[in-house]
This record gives sequence, C-alpha cells and structure tokens, in this order.
Amino acid sequence: MNLCNILVRFNAIRITQFFLMKKFISRFHYLTQDHSNRSHVKQAQIACEAGANWIQYRCFSKTDQEMIEEINQVAAICDDWGATLILTDHYHLLNQVDVQGIHLENMEADFKAVRNLITDEKTLGASANSMDDIKRVYNTGVVDYAGCGPFSITRTKPNNYPLVGLEGYKKLISQMMDEHIDLPLLAVGGIKTTDVKFLMETGVYGVAVSAAINLSDDPGEAFREMYNQIR
Repeated sequence: MNLCNILVRFNAIRITQFFLMKKFISRFHYLTQDHSNRSHVKQAQIACEAGANWIQYRCFSKTDQEMIEEINQVAAICDDWGATLILTDHYHLLNQVDVQGIHLENMEADFKAVRNLITDEKTLGASANSMDDIKRVYNTGVVDYAGCGPFSITRTKPNNYPLVGLEGYKKLISQMMDEHIDLPLLAVGGIKTTDVKFLMETGVYGVAVSAAINLSDDPGEAFREMYNQIR
C-alpha cells in the first residue's frame, strides 16, 4: 500500500471517529417540572405519547430516594418510546438510575470534574446566559450542548439573569459563528407556542420547554403544536 492510500485511510478513520464522538442532541427538549397537577411520571408519559424524543427530568421537591423511584419509572417510559432521558443536576444519583445524561444548571460548575464522574458515555448539557458563559462552557471541551436563557419571563426557574430575547439569540449565534464555536445552543425560559417559529429563525439549534406544555389544559396537544414547528 502506497503512502497516499495510507493517508486516505487514516483520514477516513479520523473522520469516522469524529462523527462517532458526536452525540445525538434533540432540537426539542421537554422538561418535567414540580408544581404541576400532574406527576413527573404522568408528564413524561404524555410527552412521549405526543412524540417526545428527549425528556429532561427536573425535580427539586423530593428526597433522593423518592427521585430514584420516580426517575426509574420515567426511564421505563422513555425506554418504551425510545426517548433519551436527561437528569437535571443530580448526577450523584447516576449509579442508581437509568438515564443517558446530565444537565447542569449551575453555570459555575466544574464541568470537567463532572465529566470525569459521569464518563464519556453520558451526554452533558450546561446552562448559559451570555456569550462569556457559552465560551467558558465550550472551552472546557467536555460539554455536548448549552441551554441559553431566559428568553422571556419565566416562573419555572426564577432568576435575575437578563432576558435574552430574539435579538439576543441572533447576536449570540452570529458571535458563535465568527468565533467558530460549534456547540448546539438551545433557547430556554418562558417560551410560548407562538415564540417557537421566531426563535428557530434566529439560528438557534432548538428550544427547551416546560411550563407552556405542563401547565396547559391539553399538554399533549401543546407539545405537538410546538414540536411541529421544529421538525
């Protein structure tokens, strides 16, 4: 085999390895939530029946043992429907639950340390509010996607961060392109059905939604209405 053929094969292997390393990230992240008149299990069941392929279990109202039991119930539903299950923050439970990844809401988290704990097999997501946050997350080299917000006023996760808005996402996407930051960026926080089309037009990778679905009279229909604007 001559040198040219060796180089071609070597580059093909490198390209294949690169794509194998890339994890699947849905364009529509559905989050369960506390303070709904439906349990997290019921919320996940409704979302999966409506077509969800990505469920993020977000609970801060239960003990570890209560969450372990509930997460595994949600995991069984996700397995039945072929949906990815992500756990918000509680990575210390990973060895007791069947989930495919972790989303960290603490923007100051030690992402490399968490990656070492959860291994490369798991998906790792991070929250962000500004370009500086996005850069810091990206430069760790261990985060698979970032949820950036809040887009608008949200009561699901009260905070004092500046609202990003449509123009803010356009600016962030432009800056990311200029600086060659290849990281899926999802809009999150206070997103309503009527916002989805306009958010996708800003260039964001996708959206993450909770209350607009969970607090609606017909969450299944609300999910489908939003999801159909992204697919």
